[in-house]
Amino acid sequence: MVRTPTRPAKTASKAAAKTAPQPSPTRHAPHAVRIIGGQWKRTPLAVVDLPGLRPTPDRVRETVFNWIKHLRGSLDGARVLDLFAGTGALGLEAASRGAAKVTLIEQQRAAVTALAASITKLKAQDQVQLLQADALTLLRGLPAASVDLVFIDPPYDAGLLPTVLAALPRVLAEDALVYIEDRGPIEPAPEADWTVLRADRAGQVHFALIRLEPKPAQDAGVAPVKKPQ
Repeated sequence: MVRTPTRPAKTASKAAAKTAPQPSPTRHAPHAVRIIGGQWKRTPLAVVDLPGLRPTPDRVRETVFNWIKHLRGSLDGARVLDLFAGTGALGLEAASRGAAKVTLIEQQRAAVTALAASITKLKAQDQVQLLQADALTLLRGLPAASVDLVFIDPPYDAGLLPTVLAALPRVLAEDALVYIEDRGPIEPAPEADWTVLRADRAGQVHFALIRLEPKPAQDAGVAPVKKPQ
């Protein structure tokens, strides 16, 4: 009688391979994002691989700029502030769509270098200002009523959003719009008279347009918004 040999070592090895935890794949920033509208439509923007750098996805940007167009019309002549610029996708998108002056604020040197290259590539030096600075420090030094549209997408773990919103009202022009991205629902402090005009989410990212002391909804043509669950 022929006995079939057993292979315990190999069997054990296979079992271990099936049950052993597998390492999570490392997530890297995309190498480029694209401007989706305006004079620089489809132009790629470089993305450096830095901790916490999260370029706003194309679908979210398209939604946000549709909101902006509905609420204020054209961006022609608008003064725009991108406080945590990162790749510049939001601020440069606004410039592409006609904003008169866009100020990009970024603190990380590698991101600033990439932003400078993007501005040069677009030949946007007369329209876009780039400052390497702390966003809060710069915000406190801006002239009063000098901004029509603000983009705020701070590092999620820094806890900066309440402080930024508290410092923001002084620099906002009448009816200025403020865009916010965060990991949770956008709920500004009620005592500051912020109103959420539009809100949505994409995956784990929540985003919204808010305004300080807006006109009544029936006058401004803004329907009440149900916040995403």
